[in-house]
Amino acid sequence: MSIRLRALAVGAATLILAGTLTGCSGIVPMDPAPDANDPACADVIVRLPDTVADLERRTTNAQSTGAWGDPAGVLLYCGIEPTGPTTDDCVNVSGVDWVINRDNAPLYKFEAYGRSPGLAVIVDSEKASGTETVVDLGAVAKLLPQTRQCTSLTDTLDFD
Repeated sequence: MSIRLRALAVGAATLILAGTLTGCSGIVPMDPAPDANDPACADVIVRLPDTVADLERRTTNAQSTGAWGDPAGVLLYCGIEPTGPTTDDCVNVSGVDWVINRDNAPLYKFEAYGRSPGLAVIVDSEKASGTETVVDLGAVAKLLPQTRQCTSLTDTLDFD
């Protein structure tokens, strides 16, 4: 995991934990991703759903971000640096490849793999279902141009 993504995950974990402790219902404090000003992110943000995994959308203080739940159980960042090839699990859900990083469980990071600009979603699995989250956010992830797809080991082996 790149240093930027690790810092993003740690920052998200801190924000989620802080929200859990305070239970505040105001604006969710977040930091924008490095390429948050990419026009493709604006297309994503204006189309974010009102609910994700049965959690209500909240207001954030950073460009190209989204949050759901009180306290926040789902955080979205558009404009991250896209991950390159990885050994993390990659699943296709309704036409979107999602790389799953479990390093900070019960906080899971889902990245819409092969999309540029990058899109990351942090899910607190004690508050929301990761599966429901990626299903609910799949339509907005599809708005980002896809530059590559996940492959499996069988895609790379020559069986002849």
